[in-house]
Amino acid sequence: MAISLTPETKKQLLASIKRYFIEHMDEEIGDLKAGFLLDYCLQEIGPVVYNRAIAEAQAYFQERAVDLEGVCYEKEFTFWAPKSGGRSSR
Repeated sequence: MAISLTPETKKQLLASIKRYFIEHMDEEIGDLKAGFLLDYCLQEIGPVVYNRAIAEAQAYFQERAVDLEGVCYEKEFTFWAPKSGGRSSR
């Protein structure tokens, strides 16, 4: 599954990559090199991060689903059950 970006997001990412190189590598790079690096990250690193996020989300929901009955259980057929602390409805 390819990760697609909006043009605005891609523009912001390219600017961020270029800034990173200036501030941390003491090297100025252009849009072409920044674009190659972004494409590499999306193709090579993106799926690893994506798969990890999906696995964590799945584990999160499975943990909640295990206790779903305990959390969301409502007693049934309680209309005619004796009411505690009050008068009987006769």
